[in-house]
Amino acid sequence: MQIKTLFKISTIAGALTLAGCGGDINLESNVDNSVGDTNISNPAPTTPDTVELPGKASTALSTEVSGSLGFDVTVRVLDGQVTEDMTLVASADGTPVFYAVSGSFEMMANTTLTIEPGVVVFGQSGNDYIVIHRDADIMAEGTKANPIILTSIADVKGDEATAGQWGGLVILGNAPSNKCPTDGSECALQVEGVADGAVFGGEDWEDNSGVLKYVVVKYAGYEIAPDNELNGITFGGVGSGTTVEYIQVHANADDGVEFFGGAVNVKHLVLTANKDDSIDWDNGYKGNIQHIYIEHAKNAGEANRAIEADNDGSSPAKEPQSNPTLANMTIIGNNFDTPDKASEGIYLREGTAAKIFNTVITGTDEMGECLEFEGGDTSSVTVDNATSGKIVMQNSIMACTNGENFKDSKAADGSVLLDLESWFTAEPSNMISTSILIDENGVPNANSPLIAADAGQDVANTQGGFFDSVSHIGAFDGTTDWRDGWAFGFGGGVVTAQVEASGCPTGTTAISPVDGVTTTCEMKGFITSDITLTANNIYALDGAVFVGEDKANSATLTIEAGTTIYGRSGNDYLVISRDSKIQANGSATKPITFTSSQDMTGAETSSGQWGGLVLLGNAQSNKCPTDGSDCALQVEGVADGAVFGGTNDADNSGTLRYVVVKHAGYEIAPDNELNGITFGGVGSATTVEFIQVHDNADDGVEFFGGTVNAKYVVLTGNKDDSVDWDNGYRGNLQYVLVKHAANDGEANRAIEADNDGSTPNKMPQSNPTIANMTIIGNGFDTPDKASEGIYLREGTKAQFHNFVVTGYAGMGECFEMEAGLTVDQAIAGDTAITNSVFACGENFKNTTDSSANAFDLGAWVTAQDANTTATDMSAVIDGIFTTDSTTPYDFTGNAFFDNADHIGAVSATNNWTAGWTVGLE
Repeated sequence: MQIKTLFKISTIAGALTLAGCGGDINLESNVDNSVGDTNISNPAPTTPDTVELPGKASTALSTEVSGSLGFDVTVRVLDGQVTEDMTLVASADGTPVFYAVSGSFEMMANTTLTIEPGVVVFGQSGNDYIVIHRDADIMAEGTKANPIILTSIADVKGDEATAGQWGGLVILGNAPSNKCPTDGSECALQVEGVADGAVFGGEDWEDNSGVLKYVVVKYAGYEIAPDNELNGITFGGVGSGTTVEYIQVHANADDGVEFFGGAVNVKHLVLTANKDDSIDWDNGYKGNIQHIYIEHAKNAGEANRAIEADNDGSSPAKEPQSNPTLANMTIIGNNFDTPDKASEGIYLREGTAAKIFNTVITGTDEMGECLEFEGGDTSSVTVDNATSGKIVMQNSIMACTNGENFKDSKAADGSVLLDLESWFTAEPSNMISTSILIDENGVPNANSPLIAADAGQDVANTQGGFFDSVSHIGAFDGTTDWRDGWAFGFGGGVVTAQVEASGCPTGTTAISPVDGVTTTCEMKGFITSDITLTANNIYALDGAVFVGEDKANSATLTIEAGTTIYGRSGNDYLVISRDSKIQANGSATKPITFTSSQDMTGAETSSGQWGGLVLLGNAQSNKCPTDGSDCALQVEGVADGAVFGGTNDADNSGTLRYVVVKHAGYEIAPDNELNGITFGGVGSATTVEFIQVHDNADDGVEFFGGTVNAKYVVLTGNKDDSVDWDNGYRGNLQYVLVKHAANDGEANRAIEADNDGSTPNKMPQSNPTIANMTIIGNGFDTPDKASEGIYLREGTKAQFHNFVVTGYAGMGECFEMEAGLTVDQAIAGDTAITNSVFACGENFKNTTDSSANAFDLGAWVTAQDANTTATDMSAVIDGIFTTDSTTPYDFTGNAFFDNADHIGAVSATNNWTAGWTVGLE
């Protein structure tokens, strides 16, 4: 049953209304508008007198909409050709007024349509659309608190809202198009998707069609005929005198916005879940656009290109040539892919030029190409534009993890007309990265390269007065989210009251609240359909919980920021099976927490109180069969059937971001314990950023083969090894902080690393690269194990840079290599450590090579670049912050690693651990 949230009406305002005396009415939802449907806060009428409303009265629609909303609404019908000024008010005589478009609603020449803040206009069918003709104006000036909303009747009533449920908004002006006649006759180009007579074009680049400000257009784009659909907002020959700021098009069946010629400028543009191109321009468009957020639909919803841009199909060099300037754009693609179209980034074609600055393009690993320029039979005007400087791309980042950042322009015979990657990287301000550190809504965190000092070009200085002065790449500066409060999906842009989220998600079962108050949902067995764990509930694991079966009945587990999941015994753990995914996107202020029931109830906590988190993937392990049979390796610590391994090193198991795992690591059997997080054959397309494992009974994180990368890792108080790898692990790690337990509590090695015990040189051979790691040992020491630093053994290789290895008095050796092949590889240069400092009582433990010749590990370390030793811990760190001044390793040109300004994991000027970690006091 759908339950509508009740609206709160102030007692005084209600009394005034009942007395017929007018007065203010405050209609505001008592729900969090970050998701779902909207919040209405309509302004009171400017006078208590009865307002003469535009349009036609509709008792039937008023009754229908009022019944759905749960409060009285007056609905007026707008249709036909209007030849005098019209104002759409948000309320009259204390009652909200909504407007229903019926068929074509057209403002003819020499008229002005004024729309007040908070007005809701809806279409009832695909044939309902709005046209602002040449020489007419639209003055739609919403506010952040009261955006203007153009949507479908289904959205208004709270029914299922989908793309194409009504037409859209069309604005027509007198600016040039290169489709205009060249013989001196008047230009009157029929706009697509609209009845005959809706024409545009002329000679006035500075034509003014009015104002669109804080306007949200949703669920439009009806298909008039095959390949003839309305865009969310169509700009036909619209001039630069028009003001367009803070607009959104969501879930349109065709393009989000399309510019047919003209020179209209736009600031603060949000385009979400549109089914064709998000931005389309052609026929001589010359406007400026800044602050652009494009996100394709979640869960592989239909999408095509973020930008599809043309000049002219038959005459690509035709003048005026399309040549807009875009700055500060974030594009996030998805994994939609069909034979007809797929989610892609930017495609420039048919002779367009363009200047693009401060842009980042990213998306899932299944996304199509992220940047492409059209080729041709033997040549291409678009390619010529790129090589002649008419297409410019600067201070931009390609961050696609699909292996296809660029699709080369080719001739008909398959020869390459333009090596697009070489063209892109020839501009020194551009970069390629696999780690841009943005959240699920595109906002960069404090460590993102998008907001590094002077990352972006100040386009106000280089491109003219329209542009805001900026220093960041992408749509957001990491401090202010300009979508908040007005855009749909970001706290606004909705019409009906949000459906209350109550109870547990399908697939879970309500149990007694663990804290006596909060809804608590139990998860058990196999999850074989997609499920989202919402942050308003707490979740309990009951036994082994598997997301998907092995390579069958696959599912995605989505976990909202701020969610808590707990286990009640050592047999409670979570497994992400091969071909399934976890999408755990926390934030610095709302981390996702996995913990024990004792932690939830305030009882005494300790390691081993529940199981842990296990991710299983299809990447290589050197334990996989070599006879061609399928790889299915049983992971340690988990019930039979939890298997991993394969041939896909670029496999994607999802996302772990701002995730804290505490008090786990139950011992299933002697020497068979669960790690805090186990990565079994996990591939490089998986995203792991800002994770912590605290107080685990076994290892903090262990990598069984695979190629998964991780950034910003905190490992505290774990009782065995903090980082463990074996069987061909070849990933990258940067910013890793290991701190053994306080008060000399139980600990072993910060790194214990293997390849294969029986065949040390077995391929693929373990050989990760780790940078910016701080290891802080303690004085724990028993006959079985002790607090130590790094131990490389069983044939592993490794590449280490920017390490700080130190500890309290009584700590064991800080660096050791097992005798034999491991040492041989170091002597041969296959293992390296540079730009690092050791400050331990016993810095190095010597051993021998495979011929039993003595190996002086200390001499080997200090012979490499920029390695030193120091007297003690106080000489190299202050708390967790690096104080040593060793010059860091230069990673210029590496897509994963940052060029840090310090060695070690954390500096006092960049404390990325603040606010979300535990156990660092």
